[in-house]
Amino acid sequence: MNQISPNGDGLTRALVEQALAVRYETLSEEARALARQCILDYIACTLPGAAEPLTDMMFAEMEDQGGHEIATVIGHAKKLPALSAALINGAASHALDFDDVNLAMPGHPSVAILPALLALAEERGSSGADVIAAFVAGYELECRFGSSLKPGHYDGLGFHATGTIGTFGSAAACAHLMGLDVDTTCTALGIAGTQAAGLKSMFGTMCKPFHAGKAAYHGLLAARLAARGFTSRGDVLECAQGFAKTHSPDFHPEQAMQTPEGGLHMRNNLFKYHAACYLTHGPIEAARKLRDDHGVTPDTVQKIVLRIDQATDRVCNIAKPTTGLEAKFSLRLTTAMALAGLDTGRLDSYTDANAADPKLAGLRDKMEIDFQNGWPHTLAEMDIHLTDGRVITARHDAGIPAPDVAEQGKRLEDKFTALADPILGANRVSRLLGAVAELDRAPNVRELMALCV
Repeated sequence: MNQISPNGDGLTRALVEQALAVRYETLSEEARALARQCILDYIACTLPGAAEPLTDMMFAEMEDQGGHEIATVIGHAKKLPALSAALINGAASHALDFDDVNLAMPGHPSVAILPALLALAEERGSSGADVIAAFVAGYELECRFGSSLKPGHYDGLGFHATGTIGTFGSAAACAHLMGLDVDTTCTALGIAGTQAAGLKSMFGTMCKPFHAGKAAYHGLLAARLAARGFTSRGDVLECAQGFAKTHSPDFHPEQAMQTPEGGLHMRNNLFKYHAACYLTHGPIEAARKLRDDHGVTPDTVQKIVLRIDQATDRVCNIAKPTTGLEAKFSLRLTTAMALAGLDTGRLDSYTDANAADPKLAGLRDKMEIDFQNGWPHTLAEMDIHLTDGRVITARHDAGIPAPDVAEQGKRLEDKFTALADPILGANRVSRLLGAVAELDRAPNVRELMALCV
């Protein structure tokens, strides 16, 4: 591996060499299990997302563009070209904001990679083992790229890392599956970087999931163009006027090269069990604990004080949401929903009607937010002042990964069943669970994808 200078010279190439060195045979059983869990969760989130209005619009547009019917569009009977399928599936999977998170990026890692990787694998007839290895390669590079630009890329300038950093993960995973060499993969990352985009100011609109779809699309396009000989720079991350210098006030090459706790960034993947922005999960869990432990009901609440990191103010602090989509980005309303006993893991909890509900709005407006500087984004402390004069307190950090991967797998199977069963039925759900569990031994992914329509 090339030596990295203090200013980052050689970093793009070093990370590409590291990614392309990933082999299925050398992955631990835990890493393979985590990859399968990410794939299962991706399909779980995409199936209901396929019925969202934004997905219908994108499907109609891509269908109008035509092309070879090659890759599965999850939840639809008709296939589309691989690029079109990657775009639509990426947006659909992120439409409900229920997909996984990694704080190293920081953003949603799987949704930027898997739509592109599975479309490409279906086109090529790639094996399940090859898909797992390529996914791990893209995931790790994505997190390393993102960690080198923290915190300014996301927190300071307002880029949506799922759309920006995710593009690099998508390109790297696709390049790995295609067997591209180091030089060609570095070129692919250059092509990806000049397309990468996504603004946090668009949260609460259809553009947020659109970012995920575009990351998958642009990453796949970048790898395909590089394979055809399309040119770009091979040092996109660190070069003058490159991605780091134009997209973050912070550039820490050494952070990209550090070995994460657990050996892989994937070990720190965070799955979502509430269908809202991940930074609302700490307050939701604190509110649930206070409700359960102390019998809190909306009419016993006088005031709520939430202490949380200042960065959340620019992510999920829509004070008075008017739509179900905006509700997913409201610290106040999601807390009110949890205190009122609404199941924040159910997709139908996030409706325009609930956003406008007078009782929820009244509880929402009882919250004061005391923003803290330098806290973990996922940490929340909550005081509830009760009408009887008592003050009760809870604390929750949603940024701690599950210690037991096998137990996490069982919880994800329950989530998958809850999301997929109303759409596919029990028989198809059982077959899909089996197909993902046996993915390592699948000669190609086409049977798996056929079960998703």
